[in-house]
Amino acid sequence: MHGPVIRRRRLFVIATTVICALAATPANANIKPGHSQGNAKQESRQTGQSLESRITFQGSTAGSSHTPGNIQPTGNWTPPACWYEPESADDFAKETESGYHSIVDDPHQPNYAKSSVGQFRQTYKDGQYKNYNKDKASEGSWWVARQDPKRWLTDAAQQCDKQPFWVKNGDPVNEPNAVSPQILAGLAYKRIKLPDTKVTLAPANITKVNLPTWAWLDKTTFKPVSVTAALNVQGLNIQATTTARPLSLKLEPGTPDAATYPASGQCTFGADGSIGEPWAKGKENQDPPCGIRYLRSSGDGSFPLTATVTWQVSWTGTGHPNPTDMPNGEFGATQNVIVQEIQAINR
Repeated sequence: MHGPVIRRRRLFVIATTVICALAATPANANIKPGHSQGNAKQESRQTGQSLESRITFQGSTAGSSHTPGNIQPTGNWTPPACWYEPESADDFAKETESGYHSIVDDPHQPNYAKSSVGQFRQTYKDGQYKNYNKDKASEGSWWVARQDPKRWLTDAAQQCDKQPFWVKNGDPVNEPNAVSPQILAGLAYKRIKLPDTKVTLAPANITKVNLPTWAWLDKTTFKPVSVTAALNVQGLNIQATTTARPLSLKLEPGTPDAATYPASGQCTFGADGSIGEPWAKGKENQDPPCGIRYLRSSGDGSFPLTATVTWQVSWTGTGHPNPTDMPNGEFGATQNVIVQEIQAINR
């Protein structure tokens, strides 16, 4: 009983996803269902706007979840993989027709894809609805599922499996995944680009066994960074700004034969935004506020020192003037440290 229903529902999900993707793709791209287009989509616009969505991003943005510098949430929380946003009757018709012909006119496309997009088109053109509700264009808008361009074929993205639905102007959108300032904040979170976490060391490249090695970060580089996501379409004008602030630095020496300063290995940022303290002449007999002391030589190799900065994240946006906390994020880097034995000279 459930099999045909679920299968039909899945066909419509495939149709919606493929139509939305192909409608935004050049005709000569010859992309077939199941082929990831993330990089091509991301590079096709310089505004930061994905082709699946009219959401725009500004600020310290990174191109994708695989770009060096992207913040990684702690815990199990992940940014939204899909959502619904409004679209005019005319735009929805153009998108559907373009995606439909991209598939049915391509002899290389499988029959199941042609059947799926055919059923989808029939519903909105000549079936349950007539000509995409163009005669009611001033009365409402279509709400259509959109996917993160890097996760559009994942299970999380398929959770937005409702067919495009019509909402009259002024009516509530009874869908928990309808685009909102909070969803925009989550999308902005994913796009925050952070500075490289390589720490400055003293001694710089080669240290000695049992010699305290000072570590610090440039406070002019490690400062709050923000990304603003905005959507202004079909009478909906909302935005959210997600901001990450450096909270602490964790040092992992790369060997158990080492001690850290402080003992926890967790160096906190000061009120002035500094982390650690640069070494200067005259501090030879002082322990660093943030650093490492290696207890044995690295031999002919080196130890992989990992430095990870934890960022405190919050957002503000339309209807939300006060900062609201989001899960902390992390970003780290590894650098090689050579540790040598102190050589004594016998006379």
